[in-house]
Amino acid sequence: MKIKDLIIAISGPPGSGKSYCASQLANIYKIPHYSIGKIFRNMAQERNMTIEEFSKLAEKDYTIDIELDKKTIELAKSGGCIIEGRLVSFFLRSSPNLLSFYLTAPFEERVRRIALREGISIEEAEKKTRIREESEKMRYKAIYNIDINDLSVYDFVIDTSKWSKEKIVLLLKSIIDLYLGEND
Repeated sequence: MKIKDLIIAISGPPGSGKSYCASQLANIYKIPHYSIGKIFRNMAQERNMTIEEFSKLAEKDYTIDIELDKKTIELAKSGGCIIEGRLVSFFLRSSPNLLSFYLTAPFEERVRRIALREGISIEEAEKKTRIREESEKMRYKAIYNIDINDLSVYDFVIDTSKWSKEKIVLLLKSIIDLYLGEND
């Protein structure tokens, strides 16, 4: 298999390092990187809403998530890309060219990263993260009957608190390279 045929899915909770790893891998392999979270944030911004406000709206208006999820499937059709998002692996699991990763870290570490990234207090980051995670968990269960804590759809589950972000990228690259080499 060639990189142009491969769909690399990177999922995980907020603050797990998905975006960093996905963007670095996209640069390494010279393939497109699609962030479903970024698309969601842009949709919120277009409506002059915070992520939390938009998540609350999405709890009542399921068409928001359904639109995002259709876009995920559409983006993956061409292959040769990295798609980063919470439900990517659930929707693309039947694709024969999918290599999926779930990145995670302990809650406290993820909150620390979010606070640092957004320039907010640990307390505010913790509150925002809990609200966001509960909203997503409830919506995905209600819309699709998906339990986002079910990690069985992922090929690899990696705790990103174990190494530096650069080493996590190297680990992911090594796995991808092995996968590509074994499928030639």
